[in-house]
Amino acid sequence: MVTVADLTTPGRTMVMGIVNVTEDSFSDGGKWLDRDRAIAHAKELVAQGADMIDVGAESTRPGATRVPAEVEAERAKEVIAALHAEGIRTSVDTMRASTALAAAEAGVDMINDVSGGLADPDMYRVMAETALPVCLMHWRTVDNADFVNASGSADHGGDVVADVHETLKRLTDNAVAAGVEHSQIVLDPGLGFAKTAADNWALLNALPEFIAGDLPVLVGASRKRFLTEIRANRGLEANPSLADPATAAVTAISAHLGAWGVRVHEVDVSRDAVDVAAAWQGGARG
Repeated sequence: MVTVADLTTPGRTMVMGIVNVTEDSFSDGGKWLDRDRAIAHAKELVAQGADMIDVGAESTRPGATRVPAEVEAERAKEVIAALHAEGIRTSVDTMRASTALAAAEAGVDMINDVSGGLADPDMYRVMAETALPVCLMHWRTVDNADFVNASGSADHGGDVVADVHETLKRLTDNAVAAGVEHSQIVLDPGLGFAKTAADNWALLNALPEFIAGDLPVLVGASRKRFLTEIRANRGLEANPSLADPATAAVTAISAHLGAWGVRVHEVDVSRDAVDVAAAWQGGARG
């Protein structure tokens, strides 16, 4: 059995670099669809300071069309196997149990399910059988049933922070009941997934509450729309890639607060932010 502690870098927040092997991811769709280009990009992110590469072979953006299960699995396992052979740690970003299993056979180190295990009835079983660390994310869709094509914001009962706390506890209970150990679970509050900008800022403001819990927390704010609005609100050009400085700011604050990890597209600046936070904390008077 592998635990989250086995993947953790002592003394600082983990940096998870994103490699989307897809045609239509919201910020870099198509750039890394070719296997060799995806592997080369992953190596570049590691050289910049990524501790782990999160490989996604199906877009989870609102309105995305699902790819066939066998296509997703093949895309993911080819890249993961190549990186594993070179000693690079990986996670697989998938909502399908079959893809998670294929990734595990290819040597993946973590299963990262944005549906928190709810999109596929076999996912919790596969999580337990692979004995790998897992990341469970909050994603309450508009109709609270379709975990694939929902768009817009969802009803969080008037208190998004409370809803995320309660839902993540339920997802954790589901995973543990299936045989996943507490020591194998990371939680993700699901920034940007069916949430308004106000929801996202409320969750970030409440990040100390989540980090104070008994499970590690992954923050995935990179290039999300609510961060692109930072520039747009000043009348400046705004697109996902121009949100990297704002992403780095979120990374620095998250790392300072004690987040287990951050999931980012642009590793270079976020790794600097993580190292600044670590050095800042290390400078405390004895």
